[in-house]
Amino acid sequence: MLKDEPLTIVTLLRKFAGSVTLTWLLTFCETALMALIPLFIGFAIDGLLADNAVALLQLAAILAGLTAVGVVRRLYDTRAYGTMRVELGKALVGRADGVPVSTVNARLGMSRELVDFLEEEVPALLSAAVQLIVSIIVLFSFHSMLSFAAGAAAVLMIGLYGIVHARFFRLNAEHNHQAEQQVGILEAKSADGILAHLNVLRRVEIKLSDTEAFVYGAIFAVLLGFIVFNLWFAAKHIETSAGTIFSIISYSWEFVESALMLPITLQGWSRLSEIMKRINGQNLKDAG
Repeated sequence: MLKDEPLTIVTLLRKFAGSVTLTWLLTFCETALMALIPLFIGFAIDGLLADNAVALLQLAAILAGLTAVGVVRRLYDTRAYGTMRVELGKALVGRADGVPVSTVNARLGMSRELVDFLEEEVPALLSAAVQLIVSIIVLFSFHSMLSFAAGAAAVLMIGLYGIVHARFFRLNAEHNHQAEQQVGILEAKSADGILAHLNVLRRVEIKLSDTEAFVYGAIFAVLLGFIVFNLWFAAKHIETSAGTIFSIISYSWEFVESALMLPITLQGWSRLSEIMKRINGQNLKDAG
């Protein structure tokens, strides 16, 4: 199925368009239902305080639908993406003539990350995008300043990630280059060689982890500032009920959780960009 095709995310999307489209549609349905929950909890709170249980029943129906769609999506995803991993692995090994076993072994593991990205990170990103849009719309319905604060936080967050994108790519290239040599190093059965190899991996992983820690610390500080601002603004400038306050805080926090998916996905894409160049035969030995 993937014969003579470049082994990339775009190729996988094109060759498995039907199954990917279906799983993404299920993801959209699941996310839309999830996004409605805080709003209907707010409605239910106000309704119950007024001795009206209609909104509570509506909330129960949304939760039941969410459960059903979530189960169906997960059952289907395992089968669809499992097939994709098999075809990708078969294509990679089939074009590996003359490539050392150590390199093929490492690249086979790396190639699975392309499917992992489609199965886990892209649906999470789609969910985050839907939740971001719903959050901004709901916050805007309460007051435009709440949604403007969300937009400003998102711009700052993406800007912070952009500063370190090149560093993530370089460190991932260094890590993958070292991983490709692992089987050969183990076959040599040199204690000093194995120790040196593990120490190189450790140093690169520490650099990656440290970079992530600083970036996500800065991003989270921005998003927490957004939460505090919205809480203060809602209390001082909006006529609110208990249910309204709950909805504003819930959607502000939902925005934060969804926004955090963007740099995570961008970081994943940095790693995948390096992997796709590597498994398609480009020499990245000097990338680190």
